[in-house]
Amino acid sequence: MRILVVEDEVQLAEAVARGLRREGMAVDVATDGDEGYRKAALTRYDVVVLDRDLPGMSGDEICRRLTDEGVLTRVMMLTASGTVEDKVQGLALGADDYLAKPFAFAELVARVRALGRRTTPAAPPVLSAGDIELDSAKRTVSRGGELIDLTRKEFGVLETLLMAQGAVVSSEELLDRVWDENADPFTTTVRVTMMTLRRKLGEPPIIDTVVGSGYRIDPAALGVAGEGAGNIP
Repeated sequence: MRILVVEDEVQLAEAVARGLRREGMAVDVATDGDEGYRKAALTRYDVVVLDRDLPGMSGDEICRRLTDEGVLTRVMMLTASGTVEDKVQGLALGADDYLAKPFAFAELVARVRALGRRTTPAAPPVLSAGDIELDSAKRTVSRGGELIDLTRKEFGVLETLLMAQGAVVSSEELLDRVWDENADPFTTTVRVTMMTLRRKLGEPPIIDTVVGSGYRIDPAALGVAGEGAGNIP
């Protein structure tokens, strides 16, 4: 999942970002409202973790604008006040969830994951292709019942491809969904990650390279028809 954290308390923003990255998410950070709105408007995030009280554009205004513009990103609002009235106001602005400070990080992660599952289209908790199974909640991948040890990026790439259900995913899309804004668009990191992922998944290969377009899960492994793919590293 790609997450945006908009929080002006720099230490809190960085702590939340580090924690979410450890959970395998790609995380960008903005420390004022104007920067937060600009990033949210330009990049397709699964979830925006949004403080209400921000310098520049307020969290309320960001939420209102994203809702009015029809942005599909889910919004979790953070606030120092946890009153029912404040929660109602936040939800009325278009927020999908509301969490009062201070909060337990485990609860934040659970809520972010829950919101991520509500993105369009919603993904099932367990994704599979052939004898490979990926459990998003448990962060596990297995083949033929044997667990496979993947890095966070390898896991994110496989998850993105499985969610695409045989559709081609470009390298640019993988950078956008799995890495963060600091990723170099001209880097070979996607290709290198794909090579190690394929090696770890073993035989028979289930990831096709569609020359000039990107990557996809072999349609045969999904039980659907497909053509035009070739296994090129």
